[in-house]
Amino acid sequence: MNDGPISRFMTAAPHTVGVDQTITFAEALMREHGFRHLPVLKGGKLVGIVSDRDLGLVAGLNEVNPDDTKIEEAMTQSIYRVASTTPLSEVLKEMAANKYGSALIVNGNHIEGIFTTHDAMSLMAAALNG
Repeated sequence: MNDGPISRFMTAAPHTVGVDQTITFAEALMREHGFRHLPVLKGGKLVGIVSDRDLGLVAGLNEVNPDDTKIEEAMTQSIYRVASTTPLSEVLKEMAANKYGSALIVNGNHIEGIFTTHDAMSLMAAALNG
């Protein structure tokens, strides 16, 4: 596998969720489409990311009703963002070093794509099978 810009390996135009949508909505969206990360928007601006793990942790709290609890209660505001021209090797190193589950590929506030640990494992499997 050759290194190249992350844009060659990302999932383009990922689904997003709004801060005011519920945990139940996000969980259903993830199940329907088979993914584990959702960029979170507020007024069209990227403000966070939420994973299936984040949703499960918050939804599992006794006092939380996932039908009423908003995404902003479960999201993280710390986002690993990169440009589409960032080399794959750089993204992989940062994700491994910091234990990031995903990288959002952005141009300003526009989300161009997402690259996840699942994508990285798929690349590794393909390289090993050669």
